[in-house]
Amino acid sequence: MKLVLASASPRRKELLAQLSFLSATENKPFSFDILAADIDESHQKGETAANFVVRLAKEKAIAGLGLYCGTDKAVVLGSDTIVVLGDTILGKPVDEADAKLMLQSLAGKAHKVMTAVAVTDGEQTLTKLITTDVQFCAMSEADILAYIATGEPMDKAGAYGIQGLGGSFVEAIDGSYSAVVGLPLVETRALLCEMNIF
Repeated sequence: MKLVLASASPRRKELLAQLSFLSATENKPFSFDILAADIDESHQKGETAANFVVRLAKEKAIAGLGLYCGTDKAVVLGSDTIVVLGDTILGKPVDEADAKLMLQSLAGKAHKVMTAVAVTDGEQTLTKLITTDVQFCAMSEADILAYIATGEPMDKAGAYGIQGLGGSFVEAIDGSYSAVVGLPLVETRALLCEMNIF
């Protein structure tokens, strides 16, 4: 059984690789292929944030399975992360002005980070949704502009990366740190165990 990560995210690749120690107990080598699954990530009218992020994770996994050309049977993992402030979903900023608006809206406030994970082998698809509360400290305009100038916010939901420079604005979290980074390790391990990867 081949494991495939349907994501080009280097953060998800690093997190998934952290589970390699589990295969040592079974004397199975742990490896996975990576396929970037390109899907339409548009939010549908009336769709809740939770349903939205779960749908995207499932669609990524299913699209990844469609792209897989190997001879072994595959289990494909898809994941998606969104930042939610009140009723507003904050995706990746479209430009620096958008990143500035997002960071200004998050400054000094609590928000939710929702990460969904989906695994599929073509016969069954399993999903898990993890919600983590994140509290930002106050941020000056100079803080925000200096952070944007690093380029880090531009490819991240909510315009920040907790595992990088953006972590300096995170006052507290309640929930899964790895889910905020992009792949919840406990829940991912449980799903892969259900699919007999470990």
